[in-house]
Amino acid sequence: MKIAVEGCMHGELDKVYDTLRELEKAEGVKIDLLLCCGDFQAVRNENDLQCLNVKPRFREMKSFWKYYSGQAVAPYPTIFIGGNHEASNYLWELYYGGWAAPNIYFLGFAGVVKFGNIRVGGLSGIYKQQHYHLGHYERPPYNENTIRSVYHVRHYDVLKLMHVKEPLDIFMSHDWPLGITEYGNWQKLIREKRFFEEEVNKRTLGSEPAARLLNKLKPPYWFSAHLHCKFPAVIQHGEGGPTTKFLALDKCLPRRGFLQVIDIPSGPGPHEIQYDEEWLAITRKFNNVFPLTRMPFTMLDEQVDTQDDLQWVRNKLNARGAKPIDFVQTAASYDPSCQASNPSITVHCRNPQTESFLQLLNLLYLLDSSNSYGVSRNESSSQTGQALDSDDIELPDDEDDPADDDD
Repeated sequence: MKIAVEGCMHGELDKVYDTLRELEKAEGVKIDLLLCCGDFQAVRNENDLQCLNVKPRFREMKSFWKYYSGQAVAPYPTIFIGGNHEASNYLWELYYGGWAAPNIYFLGFAGVVKFGNIRVGGLSGIYKQQHYHLGHYERPPYNENTIRSVYHVRHYDVLKLMHVKEPLDIFMSHDWPLGITEYGNWQKLIREKRFFEEEVNKRTLGSEPAARLLNKLKPPYWFSAHLHCKFPAVIQHGEGGPTTKFLALDKCLPRRGFLQVIDIPSGPGPHEIQYDEEWLAITRKFNNVFPLTRMPFTMLDEQVDTQDDLQWVRNKLNARGAKPIDFVQTAASYDPSCQASNPSITVHCRNPQTESFLQLLNLLYLLDSSNSYGVSRNESSSQTGQALDSDDIELPDDEDDPADDDD
């Protein structure tokens, strides 16, 4: 299977797809799948543009709206994670993952899917310590603080990924795992990016949660973006242990290293995106402790038993199949023939894909919860397997919430 990997998309779908078509023609190959490591910018309309953390003078509609509206169709199955420049209102609709447009699949704030017999996992957003142990409290319309914090990685999502036991083939994160530069040519990196030198020397460049996931999951391939440069590294996990090939890629610009094609052995197919049984079992187990407020939240890193949930999910998918729920439009698409108007106030929309996904797993819809004390820890669990209880949860001291300035 030939898999293309792209760094920061920044809404340039037309350019990336055109580049892949040219590559296929020049090399006489067929691309089976495209992966994107964040800053995808799934902007459908002017309202979405207001939820994008980009300085107003740099806000552009780009080309995603064409694929959302059906004017264009993605020529390759595409899977993406979120970064720190996203239409966060739209991605929140699809928190658990789902089709952002036909043939374009958002992996969710954290997620695992199968493509053929290849397992692809990912973590959206970037790490900021001051928000890491908080719940997902942000709701549209966003203010100048929540438009940033909404894409900050949360312990809850990392913890779910830490419970993945079955081997992954590929993992994606937007920012780099902390310490990854020690496994590559960091001298070349700081020659090209002098402003990284202090962070590299102090070992502060990158995400600590991503580093813990790398050490736990040990996937053969790990791809990242965010820092707008190409950087390869090879990690040996202990003497005689497995190896991870890491590659960070640039953003889509001429003469930049924004694209890489890899060959991965695979079965005969079908080469299509499907739900992953283990991930659905983890989602089902953890959804009843979904933190949705500013209350600090953490959980013991002990492994929680998901075997009952896994068997429940297998029975469910054996009955209905593993194909994701179909794409549904939930907002009007940008129309370049219409005169620009003042955007309306953006509010949360219940995406039918997400509602159907939760019904599939017998879980309640919680994404529009606004209770300042959070939802009941148990009311959202209607599953057969044993639910988590409050004894599994630690609540650290409250933290300040300083505004930060993300790149």
